[in-house]
Amino acid sequence: MRHRIGFAGDVMLGRLVDEAQRRRPATAVWGDVLDRLRGLDGLFVNLECCLSTRGRPWRRTRRAFHFRADPDWAVPALAGAGVDCCALANNHVLDYEEEALRDTLDTLDEGGIARAGAGRTREEAFEPAAVTVNDLDVAFVSFTDNTSEYAAAEGSPGTAYVEIDADDEGTRTAVRGALARAAERDPDLLVASLHWGPNMVEEPPESFRAFAHWLIDEGADLIHGHSAHVFQGVEAYRGRPILYDAGDFVDDYAVDGRLRNDRSFLFVASVTDSGDLRELRLHPTEIYDYSVHEAGPDAAGWSRTRMRELSAAFGTSFERDGDALVLPLGG
Repeated sequence: MRHRIGFAGDVMLGRLVDEAQRRRPATAVWGDVLDRLRGLDGLFVNLECCLSTRGRPWRRTRRAFHFRADPDWAVPALAGAGVDCCALANNHVLDYEEEALRDTLDTLDEGGIARAGAGRTREEAFEPAAVTVNDLDVAFVSFTDNTSEYAAAEGSPGTAYVEIDADDEGTRTAVRGALARAAERDPDLLVASLHWGPNMVEEPPESFRAFAHWLIDEGADLIHGHSAHVFQGVEAYRGRPILYDAGDFVDDYAVDGRLRNDRSFLFVASVTDSGDLRELRLHPTEIYDYSVHEAGPDAAGWSRTRMRELSAAFGTSFERDGDALVLPLGG
């Protein structure tokens, strides 16, 4: 049996998305992608906001943007799309201070949605999530190099913050510890989710490529990258897919006419019962009306062409199946 596990980039449900959602059904944020999402066996996303109506905007250091969504609709929306787990290690989960972060943790827990990458303590922030997809056991760890002031400490809430440097002793210790705790559960699939690097960058630096390879050498099976707001290329390393950046999935951001941060993909990995990865399928998407949609012909064509160009640098070539790109994997 094969399991279809989806991965999406940034899901930002605050600001104008939050306002629009108050006037429409909870699942409207997923547009006409909803049926595709519900058809998956598992779904993992980066939640690029806090879920709360409380807290005050972070002012301890300069922050240009603050993202917060009302959990009364946001949790039903996540659950309605079948989201199994949220990465929380990012630069927005503390936008409304610790009160809203605690609400986010509690709200996801109460909604039965797993989470990793942030917590009430540093230990909790680095704790892996465990998700069962049909009879497939998935372990999920989440790290970020964004916004060091949001890092969790022994006695304060925050994110699983690391330097993206496999030679850094602190990084090796923290990441290996999280991977070891994940491996103790003997998962069929181990996913490392990384909110790394600056915005609007089309290619990962060599240091990110080295770090992704190191993570796979240390036991990760799939790298789920995000943060740039634009998708980057895909690499298969030792038969394991590296999504250097999954781009934006839902948001209210201004669109760059050249970089097209409103266009990306839903990435779907096909996994056997024993955890062997067989293929990665990329379904083009685009954002408008504060929701995600199946990409139209022009947008889909642009995204496929751009993904091929970006991935060629890693020796990656795709097959085509309808609107989707397909990367066969060795298993």
